[in-house]
Parts: sequence; C-alpha cells; structure tokens
Amino acid sequence: MDIVIRRLPNLLNGSLLTLEYSLFSLVLGLLLGVFIALMRDSNYRLLSGISWFYIWVFRGTPLMVQLFIIYFGLSQFNIIMTPFVAGILGMTLNNGSYIAEIVRSGIHGVDEGEREAARALGMRYWTEMRRIVAPQAAKQCMLPMVNQFISTIKNSSILSVITVAELTREGQVIANSSFNYFPVYITVAALYLIMTSLCMVLSNWLQRRLG
Repeated sequence: MDIVIRRLPNLLNGSLLTLEYSLFSLVLGLLLGVFIALMRDSNYRLLSGISWFYIWVFRGTPLMVQLFIIYFGLSQFNIIMTPFVAGILGMTLNNGSYIAEIVRSGIHGVDEGEREAARALGMRYWTEMRRIVAPQAAKQCMLPMVNQFISTIKNSSILSVITVAELTREGQVIANSSFNYFPVYITVAALYLIMTSLCMVLSNWLQRRLG
C-alpha cells in the first residue's frame, strides 16, 4: 500500500480530470441531445432521418471504437486532435445520442391534452414548448440524466486508450511502473465508487423531492 499512499495525489488528480471530462461532455451532450431530439420529432423527413441515423450509429457502436475513429482514424485525413479534444468530442457525441432519447421520452411523457389545449389557445410551437412542455419534460428527465452522468463517469475510463491522463490511465501508469497491480486498481475502483455513489445520493435526493 506504500505505493498507493505515495502516488495518491496522482490518483486524485486523475479523479478530478475524470469529473471534468464527464461534466463537460455531459453539458455539451445535453445541448446536442436536445437539438437532436427536436430534429427527431420534426415533421421534416430529412431532419428526422438524419437524427435517427445519428442516434442509431452512436448508440449502436462502442465508445472505444468511436474514440479510435476520432483520434486515430481522422489523423489519416490530416485532422489531428489532441487527446483532450478527441476525448471531449467522442464522449459528447456518445452522450448526445443517449440524451436525445431521454429528452424525447420526457417530451412524449407530457400529457397530450395539455399540448392540445395550448394549441387551442393559439400558442405557437416554440411558446408551447417553452411554457408547457419544457418544464414538465425537464422534471421527468432529471433522474435519467443523473443516471447518464453516472454512466459517463464510468465510461470515461475508456479515455485511457487515447492516453488521456484520467483516473484509469493514472492507475495504469502507477501499476505498470511499480508492479503492484492489486492495491493500485483496488484504489482506482474505490475512487470510482466514491464518485458514482455521490451521484446516487443526488439521484435519491432528487427522487424524494420530485416524488
């Protein structure tokens, strides 16, 4: 355990970087997901088709493969990205596909009668979305969004394959240099567990408040 104690600051720095990547990609993924969800429900077939294809591709392929394509594959076309940019882009695109479906389920969960009443009162589409649909959909989406954040924290470990110095990568470097694999990876697992447990506490608190 001496190696873990000596290198604990490195692991804590990796944990902070994991949270930064997760939060940053979740916020960007939320913006992208809302946009894609609105496209998916659009009456325009082209927009709906593009959004369906995007969701189909990014939900149907592994995040690791997506990162390989972005970081290694695009470099063959002289599109060079730093690990930071490639990691954020990959996780954002991946998150956006899942968040789009969360947002769509929230929108569809709003009572159709309320939307019909809004249209009967002469509300335009965007006014209806802002005043009637968005507040209720946001409430329904909140808990799934917390769960998505938990998944994002765990999925961020995949960023180690493109040399991002997040928690898993720091653990690999320490374990490989010291040959003390068990205590190092147990500590890495414990740090992930702490981060996800805090999110679960938040989820339970939100569930009680919304209930």
